[in-house]
Amino acid sequence: MSAIRLRVTDAGRLGAGSPADRVLQLTRFDQLLEVAPHPPLGAGCYDSGPIGNGIVMDEEHSGPDAGASPMDYDAELQLLNEVLRRAYGIEPHDNVLDIGCGAGQTTREAARMAAEGGALGVDLSAESIARARELAQAEGVRNVTFEHADAQVHPFPSGRFELAISRFGTMFFPDPIAAFANIGRALRPAGRLVMMVWQGHELNEWSRAIEEALGGSRDAPASEAPDPFSLADPARVEGILNAAGFTHVTFSDVHRPIHYGRDVAAALEWVRGFTCTKEAFARLAAASAERALGRLRGTLAAHADRDGVWFDSRAWIVKARRR
Repeated sequence: MSAIRLRVTDAGRLGAGSPADRVLQLTRFDQLLEVAPHPPLGAGCYDSGPIGNGIVMDEEHSGPDAGASPMDYDAELQLLNEVLRRAYGIEPHDNVLDIGCGAGQTTREAARMAAEGGALGVDLSAESIARARELAQAEGVRNVTFEHADAQVHPFPSGRFELAISRFGTMFFPDPIAAFANIGRALRPAGRLVMMVWQGHELNEWSRAIEEALGGSRDAPASEAPDPFSLADPARVEGILNAAGFTHVTFSDVHRPIHYGRDVAAALEWVRGFTCTKEAFARLAAASAERALGRLRGTLAAHADRDGVWFDSRAWIVKARRR
């Protein structure tokens, strides 16, 4: 296995000795090191679907930024988003492509930084794109546009963008090499890619805790949801990006908690809308489902404080350049 360059950017709420230290054996950021083979990954509880690059929700749940909902996707990722935003390196004249933009928070932020350029957000969810357009108009962001499109095959203008960004919007491509090659064609020569993806299931407390509360195991039927951890292994990601025409691939370790709601009731409503949660309850008899619901409520309560319900998380910021 080839060595991958890693950089530690955030320690988050947990100190040294966290599970990631045992897997990655990180020392100084400028050292090259071997990454151990990734363990088998579960489907986890983070899905893409009707809400773009957010969480798959039941129809009765509100989508991101919907005022009636006690939670939304942007609120969940607020601390991770702060780190990602600082990593973009957007210049005022840049044109930015946002992959899996959801309701458009990251696209609007990019457009504000590229004040003399602009930003295009694309997402598979027509609902999300409609909401993104509404929010951009309401906030008066004029140099931003949104398209309902599949980034793997969409005919982007060749060489149009200086930068492609994504916040958890690139893990679900059926053919990731083809998808990143298509994104690369939209970039100018030496154009940059900056994306955030999850590290492994075992390093993400939110995924482990929900799986355990629901009685999940490796023997359970495979989830129908796409794998949110498909880009967790740096060696695999570097191989995909190299094959797609990218070079200078780097990985920055980001350790920040994610927010599931202002209180246990809000967090329970949010988590019960996940595809994996619905699948788990559907497999259980009524009595077992009631016990699982109690365990889930207890897990959320154990992670509640005055600021809401929080779970530890681990992500990569991946950077690369088009050849």
